[in-house]
Amino acid sequence: MLFLAGVFLLTFLIGILLEKIRIPWIFSALLIGLGLAAYNPFSDITNSGTFIFLAQLGMYFLLFMIGFELDIKNILKQGKFIVKTTIAIILAETLGGAILIHYIFNTSWLISFLVGASFATVGEAILLPILDEFKLTKTKLGQSILGVGVLDDVVELGAIILASVVVGKSMGATHFHFGLNLFLLCLLFGLVYVLIKFHKKVQYFKFKDISSLFIFILFFMFLFIGIGSYVESAALGAILAGIALKNMIPKEKLKLIDSEIKTISYGFFSPLFFLWVGLDTDLSYLIKFPLLIILILVMTNATKILASYFVGKKELGVKKSIVMGISLTVKFSTSIVIIKFLYDGNIINSALYSVLIGTTILSQFIIPLLLSTLITKWKIGSSRKVSN
Repeated sequence: MLFLAGVFLLTFLIGILLEKIRIPWIFSALLIGLGLAAYNPFSDITNSGTFIFLAQLGMYFLLFMIGFELDIKNILKQGKFIVKTTIAIILAETLGGAILIHYIFNTSWLISFLVGASFATVGEAILLPILDEFKLTKTKLGQSILGVGVLDDVVELGAIILASVVVGKSMGATHFHFGLNLFLLCLLFGLVYVLIKFHKKVQYFKFKDISSLFIFILFFMFLFIGIGSYVESAALGAILAGIALKNMIPKEKLKLIDSEIKTISYGFFSPLFFLWVGLDTDLSYLIKFPLLIILILVMTNATKILASYFVGKKELGVKKSIVMGISLTVKFSTSIVIIKFLYDGNIINSALYSVLIGTTILSQFIIPLLLSTLITKWKIGSSRKVSN
């Protein structure tokens, strides 16, 4: 309990400093994990089944939130320019990342493309405060950036589904025969369809207060994860639960419960997950191969910026298309969740896992600062000085 108290206190204090340079506070838990990876006097705690279970819950809650925040109707409304931009940018970074990973780490093409696709996703949660500070949220540039961030949720979903299939296949899922495995997977998707199709029936449930509604949501979340775990697809179950519940719960009740779900996900479980991610990172690779981390960062981001430039220069202009490309290189939790999931499933090795985590961390320190500098220098946003 004292260990957890210390973790949450440090996460809070370091998070305050990180937010001053526009880095999400949640990454402070990842930095603490990296520190413990170098020297860990609490190895008995962090290697215990209890801690690992809590950290895994953090991963499942993050996956649940990805599904819960997936707005399918909004995605279908995206204009042709945003759709074209999303396809070009995602394909460019996926291809560039896959080539690097395949040849440098001697990884199969399938895994290379999967990791490349997960790295191509956009962290719109980080972008929104920056765009809002420069009063760009409602502009064509801001809407284009956020539109691509929304549409790339489809890529996130596809990457998680593919990761679940790959991990399940590698683990064999031999404790049930093929027919039953297929039945359970069909059951998951069937439950999503039924819950969305007959969502009005939920109104017949009399929820006395927010707590009872929250318990109702937790029931379905763990039901989906439990069914998925039998076919090594617990991650898929978590995200499908989020999709189903988002479209099942009445809007008026959804507004009441949204903050509670985010609080338990980001406020309690997610820091433990990010701490776990940092603990599993091999710092020796980060120390021995810093140029490799920089190379992957430059190459993957350059492909996305170039794709944004060529697709958006006529629609937005040269400077704004470059700013859009830089904005879309910002990453958040999704890529880390997929990478951790693949690492735990023995799909990627420690070297690739550690270098990718190092690349993500370096990106979080560089991109927001570069983005703010260019917006100010090119006078794209508000002329007011950026506050710390």
